Amino acid sequence: MAIYETMPFHLETERLILRPWAESDAAEFCDLLAERGKGKPPVDRIQKAIGGFLAETETTGFALLPIQRRAEGDFIGYCGLIVGRTTVEEPEIAYELFQRVHGNGYATEAARAVLDAAVATGRKRLWSTVGTWNTPSLRVLEKLGFERDRVTMEENGEVAWLTRSLP
Repeated sequence: MAIYETMPFHLETERLILRPWAESDAAEFCDLLAERGKGKPPVDRIQKAIGGFLAETETTGFALLPIQRRAEGDFIGYCGLIVGRTTVEEPEIAYELFQRVHGNGYATEAARAVLDAAVATGRKRLWSTVGTWNTPSLRVLEKLGFERDRVTMEENGEVAWLTRSLP
């Protein structure tokens, strides 16, 4: 197994700051998850999930990071690398932002910073899995140079698997 560098856990772009999770992010994270339309999860469960993210970061050397707008200082979502449906060697890039901030290029800006951080770890390829109905998300990945590999059927519908060679 190849040895990878640890991903930087504090990334800054022109408009955004991506930083490690804090327990205080749990309530807003619950609000974000509620936008999926499946109810709002209990805060204590999300605090445990954040603990899980932090523990996973220790073993993988990469992270899912909260996104904060630099000017407003507000939590608007998350972006980062996860094992997800793939592997530590070829992780998935994942992101989700509040609907109120969609259409401003924040997902692309955050994902580009995470992509650069992934390159710095020495990895050769990233994946992303996205529902085929999620046109805005697919557009973000296209802007970042991801290409469709295949489509699979899952219980929630069709999932597009996209990949991008690094750097």
